Amino acid sequence: MRRIRIGTRGSPLALAQAHETWGRLRDAQGWSEAEAAERLELVVIKTSGDKITDRPLAEAGGKGLFVKELEEALFEARVDLAVHSMKDVPGVLPDGLAIVSALPREDARDALIGAPSVAALAKGARVGTTSPRRAAALLHQRPDLVMVLFRGNVQTRLDKLARGEADATLLAMAGLNRLGLTPPVAPMAPADFLPAAGQGVVGIECRSGDAETVAIARSINHIPSAVALAAERACLAALDGSCRSAIAIHAGVEADGGFALRAEVYALDGSEREESHRRLAAAPDADEASRFGRALGEELKARAARLLS
Repeated sequence: MRRIRIGTRGSPLALAQAHETWGRLRDAQGWSEAEAAERLELVVIKTSGDKITDRPLAEAGGKGLFVKELEEALFEARVDLAVHSMKDVPGVLPDGLAIVSALPREDARDALIGAPSVAALAKGARVGTTSPRRAAALLHQRPDLVMVLFRGNVQTRLDKLARGEADATLLAMAGLNRLGLTPPVAPMAPADFLPAAGQGVVGIECRSGDAETVAIARSINHIPSAVALAAERACLAALDGSCRSAIAIHAGVEADGGFALRAEVYALDGSEREESHRRLAAAPDADEASRFGRALGEELKARAARLLS
């Protein structure tokens, strides 16, 4: 078996996710630590999204800037698989590449830091974010709030908040948990504040024709997370919004065993919202989840086209 090169961004969160992937591959293959060190190699690649920190990603090309160079490395066979935060991956992948595995989903919720709730924020409070989804959802609830630019990794944004550059910010619970960070947070239930498609899921991308690597990557696939991801990404692709669109999507198994999918599209200023919700009696397989997600996305797009910039 050849050495498998794992492509990753160099941020602390990306490296934590890459090391989690490393450990899960080691355990799934039954390798010792020494064998894993022989078989696996981390390759750190700096992406455009890491380099551009002075303006919103939507102005520079969108979240795909966090994956472009990793995908180029896959095409050029400089790496064999790439580890992604799936909320950063566009809904449609380049031909020849595929997401073949999902790690167990971490907490998908957004966390408000700086206040115990959105309602508790002072009138005119400044909220640091560059996410169109988060900004629009906040403004839909509180049009008096002021959004300020907040780029950088998790710790950078926490430091900006501590310096008073904003009164509050929103971060993904998944990132905080994976980094072991415990600032005072107010987790926001998806029913009240819907997360981004793929939030909390780490995905493994490979060249579709690389059967050996695909088989190894699939050995760590967590089926419930992969099914939810398939529904969310199919819905996202059907909505076909741009990097500037404010889209929220979440799927998963409910307490009674049913499988629910919900999606929202906002005007960027939060003044309008369209939403759809569908439910299956039981969890589907990944193919059925994709069809289910695509159908909801197409139905919502018919009503929300004016909001999809």
